[in-house]
Amino acid sequence: MNKNTAIRKGIIAAVATAAGLALLIVFFSVSNTYVQSVMNMLLYNIVLVLGLNFITGLTGQMNLATAGMLALGAYTYGVLTTTGGWEPWVALFALFAVGLALGRCLGFPSLRLKGFFLSLTTIGFTEIVRLLASNLADVTGGTMGLSNIPHLSFFFAFADKNSYFYLNLIFTVILTLIAIHIVYSKWGRAYKAIRDNVEAAEADGIHISKLKIQAFTLASIYAVIAGCMYAGYNTYLNPTGFTITHSQNYIAMLMLGGLGSVPGNIIGATLVTVLPELLREFDDYYWLMFCTVCLVMAIFVPDGLWPLLRKLFRKLTRRDTRALR
Repeated sequence: MNKNTAIRKGIIAAVATAAGLALLIVFFSVSNTYVQSVMNMLLYNIVLVLGLNFITGLTGQMNLATAGMLALGAYTYGVLTTTGGWEPWVALFALFAVGLALGRCLGFPSLRLKGFFLSLTTIGFTEIVRLLASNLADVTGGTMGLSNIPHLSFFFAFADKNSYFYLNLIFTVILTLIAIHIVYSKWGRAYKAIRDNVEAAEADGIHISKLKIQAFTLASIYAVIAGCMYAGYNTYLNPTGFTITHSQNYIAMLMLGGLGSVPGNIIGATLVTVLPELLREFDDYYWLMFCTVCLVMAIFVPDGLWPLLRKLFRKLTRRDTRALR
């Protein structure tokens, strides 16, 4: 690792830690249950987008299976801890096996398919998971939902939603730091090489199929962990929360923040999660206004917010340097 990469990783890690501390401060200062619920939703959205970034942001493969991955993780945790009677922390470790298997199952089709056809495959996966959750009423509760899901606990119980926020925050910070390391490691550079030019990457000796499956596996593990966070916080699951529309929202988070960058993932997830809530005072027009904002950003800031902010920072830094001279 060269000096510039180490500095960049340090800066991004500091920004991610500062964002986590800011969320913690806001959570302490706000007693509104609705605001706290939105903050928890933001945390698992960040985890989902970090995972999606490995596939779509770094390797350049369109993935619309994120909602299905989330549902599989959430329902696996919910069923194991309610019907199965498993301890929550044991169910969490079981999710890693689910994530590994899911990554393999979705990764192999990506070796044969790409573009539009891969998108259709991932859409089909999301719909299959949603339909199974709706129709396997004896296991998942069907359209009535699965309730009484216990909070995740380790050495001590997170008895209420307020204390559960801290666990979600810890998960998010750890997974963010892991994502930073992967993006700037040899894996991250290999993913970007596949995205930019598959033939050139293969000519350089990069194992294309292995890395594509690896990217799907990482995304699946992140998604099932986010599903555990989601189920443990809400203690209730319903199939309507895992539709293709939700997968599209995760793609929007990734693109608005900036493809391939961890800070962009955090910015995009924050924007798409928080902005609609801020616009709800406009009643029936809030979604129209939000979509208009997204459209304007897609036209005028096609690379996402993080590259724009980085360019502005560089310009300001150059001006300060010239002023000192």
